[in-house]
Amino acid sequence: MGKGVHVQDLPGVGKRYDIDLGRPDQRISVIMRSGGVRDLYVFATASAEPTAVIELTEEQARKVSAVLSATFFEA
Repeated sequence: MGKGVHVQDLPGVGKRYDIDLGRPDQRISVIMRSGGVRDLYVFATASAEPTAVIELTEEQARKVSAVLSATFFEA
């Protein structure tokens, strides 16, 4: 994929996207499960255990994506 994004197939589950944030103690992983559910894992330390895990529906993931990409507009 792009620089700093690593993709791994998870047979029977979906795909995992590891996003390098430029620091060894911070990263984000997104698991896109079959069926549209996304799991967002936030690692704020060098530990292998995530600091936070959030499950998002496809609609929720689109909203977060729109805000992060600055394409969200209030009516």
